[in-house]
Amino acid sequence: MASLDGKVALVTGGGTGIGAAIAETFAGAGACVAVTGRRAGPLAQTVQRVADGGGAALAVCADVADLAGMTGAVERAVDRFGRLDIVVANAGIQPGRRPVLEYPPGDWQQVLDVNLTGVWNTAKAGVPALTRGGGGSVIVIGSGMARVSTGGSGAYAVAKAGASALTRVLAAELRECGIAVNELIPGPTRTPGMNGGDGHGSDAERRWADLGEWYKEPIEVARLALFVAGLPPRGPTGQVFSLAGRLL
Repeated sequence: MASLDGKVALVTGGGTGIGAAIAETFAGAGACVAVTGRRAGPLAQTVQRVADGGGAALAVCADVADLAGMTGAVERAVDRFGRLDIVVANAGIQPGRRPVLEYPPGDWQQVLDVNLTGVWNTAKAGVPALTRGGGGSVIVIGSGMARVSTGGSGAYAVAKAGASALTRVLAAELRECGIAVNELIPGPTRTPGMNGGDGHGSDAERRWADLGEWYKEPIEVARLALFVAGLPPRGPTGQVFSLAGRLL
């Protein structure tokens, strides 16, 4: 497992699921971790688990759809820990399945605001701090739905496809700054927000199995995130690291 001793990471959506697992795993590898999200309670629980394990963490309530909020979150992380080396753009929402043209306009916009613009906001807020520290790593949590969709994934698939393209654009533009930008695709993972809450259970698992997928636990995704975060500064960038079972 990679060592992140002396590193500082910021993880969006760090209160539950994949984000919480990444934060705890990074802290276990030696990093100081700032976790952001919209709900104070889950963030506090993540910070407490990190502290119980002997690590250092900071909770900052911030919505990735709000650039000012994310800028403030980065500032608080740097004020507390002195620098920023790793940014994980994990926060996302998964609404229930419906045909793409049946989305109410407000729901459509909300998914894009969080899952696509939220990645841009996170990068825009975090990259200046990474640059001041001499470089670092941005990890975007993507989705196989961006590449292979059976329909019904609607705005989520569209937003994740945009985030995937944004990853490649950022990688090209930030390479000379010593900042690697890579995408991590978990595949189906047991989280509270999986498919808006309707993606769990034996029936759902059979459906995913028919598509060549299997359920992962958040810790499995976190271990891959740790591997990517531990790659050398001049290592892979603009790449996709995937736990999905299907060819994407």
